[in-house]
Amino acid sequence: MEQRPVMVGSSPLDVKEVLQAPDASVSPAPENKAVQEAEMQPPYSIYTKRQKNFIVFMSALGGFFSPLSANTYLPSIPSLATFLNVSPSLMNLTVTAFLIFQGLAPSFYGDLADIMGRRPAYFISFIIYIAANIGLATQSSYPALFVLRCLQSSGSGGTYALNSGVMADISTTAERGRYMGAAQSGIMLGPAVGPILGGLLGEYLGWRSIFWFLTICGGVYLVVFAIAVPETCRKVVGNGSIPPTAWWSRSVLNEVARRRAARNNKASAATEPWPIPTQRLRFPNPLKVLLIIKEKDCAVILFYNSIIYASWYTVTADLANLLGEIYHLKTVQIGLCYVPFGIGAALSILGNGYAQDWNYARVARANGFTVDKKHGDDLAKFPIERARIDIVWPLIYVGALATIGFGWAAETETHLAVLLILTFIMALFLTACYNSMNLLLVDLYPNSPSTASAANNLTRCLMAAGGSAVIEPMIRAMGAGWAYTLVGLVSISLSPMLYVVTRYGPRWREERRVRLAKEKAKKEAEAVANC
Repeated sequence: MEQRPVMVGSSPLDVKEVLQAPDASVSPAPENKAVQEAEMQPPYSIYTKRQKNFIVFMSALGGFFSPLSANTYLPSIPSLATFLNVSPSLMNLTVTAFLIFQGLAPSFYGDLADIMGRRPAYFISFIIYIAANIGLATQSSYPALFVLRCLQSSGSGGTYALNSGVMADISTTAERGRYMGAAQSGIMLGPAVGPILGGLLGEYLGWRSIFWFLTICGGVYLVVFAIAVPETCRKVVGNGSIPPTAWWSRSVLNEVARRRAARNNKASAATEPWPIPTQRLRFPNPLKVLLIIKEKDCAVILFYNSIIYASWYTVTADLANLLGEIYHLKTVQIGLCYVPFGIGAALSILGNGYAQDWNYARVARANGFTVDKKHGDDLAKFPIERARIDIVWPLIYVGALATIGFGWAAETETHLAVLLILTFIMALFLTACYNSMNLLLVDLYPNSPSTASAANNLTRCLMAAGGSAVIEPMIRAMGAGWAYTLVGLVSISLSPMLYVVTRYGPRWREERRVRLAKEKAKKEAEAVANC
């Protein structure tokens, strides 16, 4: 009888597997025999700490491109509007379209990465991205700008889902908070660095230089990735010990190291093959994210998470307008005002990773479970919802109060430093909320982490697009103070939704596991009957 490895999808990716509940290793304190059996299992990942750090660095750098592309563009909108002879409202449509495609793209890349591996998904993503940037640098019409911005977003937007998938491949649930925090720090640095780079390049070299800069950076990243970054998808390489067969899944350095190790007979238990069935390839299904969204626990998490994301996006989307109208700042000065926000977001996502790992261990001790960082943890009877959500409560309320304070500071035209401090606080607390719930989604779907992240990205971007579209009319109608008071109160009033997840999430998760097990057994019985 084939033995199923810990937290590894051991069957080809299909609809049932996408909805499969987690099933790998936090188990009640084992006896000696159980400990010995656990030690005989292959490690969750064969990569060393140094190799993991490099993979995390490259994932963070890849995730940096989407927010970088979105924000380097913003300072040049006035000059582009003048050059193309179009209204500011038409130029704002390019921003909205970018955000919409940023939400839609991971739906394709997530399923592709869970089927064929992370590397081919990265290749396709960056090839599209580089081609779009070349087109943007050479275009001279508004229709071309609009279409190419959508294409640019379609290329760079996939890195959101790929980022989470890679972290789920190489880290167990007990250490995943720290790794995902580090990997997603690049995503949060984009809003801080992008406006500064875009302002400097646009002012001194012209708006075309922005897209040539992004083309060069994307090309360099793609070359380094192709040479040095290994395939990590557990459906392709297991825990990293299975040499990938397809050429696009093999990195040059990884393949050289494997051949050298084989020649020197350095095989060990850590490099023993991880059992994995033959891969069944098929065209990615972007609609698969809907299967996750319709699940009760995920629907609640995704909805509230999109509310949190939209609440702080209403601030970042309208910050430039407020600063220009109230303080009459120049383009480069406005770009510098995004720095506190970016720093707060980056610090938040790093610190929250360590906080999540600490709380995970605390909840495990309180429930009499033993954490196994080497082989992974069985979450079937573990309250993972509580472990991830416990530390979110104070973050929500402080972030919401900072949002309300920001609105009234802008309304009263107080000192600029007050607004910048409040943007830092919002980023510090609200980013941690968003990151915690994204981490929970990945824990709930370990066999399809990229698809789970794609569902999260789809809902948050669509909600943020709506928020960015209505915040300016709200400010004009009721003033910045009451507009952001409403935004903050929405976040606070809907926060009990997280209690619902903590209270009923384990039950819903078990119901899903039983339902899918019955459906799988029925399908296997029908297959046997047809033979």
